Amino acid sequence: MWSSKEGERRRIVTALVAARGALGLQGLPDNATVEALSMQFIASLRREEYYRLVQAKPVGADRANPNSLSFDPERAVAHHMQQGRVDEAGWLIFLMTHFARPVGGWRRLKDVYGRLGAGTWDWATVVADPNAFYDWVAANWQDVGGSFGNHRKYESLDPAKNRPMRRAVADYLAWIGPAGHAAFFANAVHAAGNDPHIIFDHLYRSLKVRSFGRLAKFDYLSLVSRYRLAPIEAGSAYLDGATGPGRGARLLIDGNPTSGTGNAAIQARLDEVDAGLAVGMAVMEDALCNWQKSPRRFVHYVG
Repeated sequence: MWSSKEGERRRIVTALVAARGALGLQGLPDNATVEALSMQFIASLRREEYYRLVQAKPVGADRANPNSLSFDPERAVAHHMQQGRVDEAGWLIFLMTHFARPVGGWRRLKDVYGRLGAGTWDWATVVADPNAFYDWVAANWQDVGGSFGNHRKYESLDPAKNRPMRRAVADYLAWIGPAGHAAFFANAVHAAGNDPHIIFDHLYRSLKVRSFGRLAKFDYLSLVSRYRLAPIEAGSAYLDGATGPGRGARLLIDGNPTSGTGNAAIQARLDEVDAGLAVGMAVMEDALCNWQKSPRRFVHYVG
């Protein structure tokens, strides 16, 4: 599987075996666990590479048109960045995070963003009259197809529910502010300094969309990083409030996914592991989350 990545996989296996001995990792007792985890790292690295490849070539406007059969939000963000439309790229990243990608694809995002075929709820339109957007969702939510992704399975388009889209959008508009995404991220860099890890952390802690918990904030900022809306990079796995990544990290370090070791101590050990692996915390977080679901046999999770 993924023969072109075999050299990188072998490098990771060597690094994991070395870390097991040097750091006393309890979660890698045999070759099966090392092999399974190495493949999860490769799967996560391939996802990062996918985003780089999407942005490497010019992306056509049809990819950014939600009423085109060619619409693809991941390529649409790349298109808008290539055209200098930072606000539209940021807005789509928010929508991608809000809806999350279900296994069946981006139908729900496409229906809402494309006004069910009657236009586009682009950034400029929503900012100019957010009540018009909220009213449209309230009037049309039952005609919107698709579903929320697993990461956002508790969200709803129904305005009567506890987690309506209106509140998430209102929070996001207030957080970004009237000057837009470029000014907002420039101000964040000015406030936090030049370290990509510190800027990421500054934004993580200031993100005030109430329905965005630890996972949504990490997903949103990871997309901002991948599309280079801001010079940020996760310097931590953000284990406070984490479920899957926390279980995976404890399984790796302690051999027990529910061990009582504190998050700060676990993060310090992950930093030591990554000193040899050199994959970064976005990949570390994703790979450990998936690995703990099947630590002895690789399963390729998508969506």
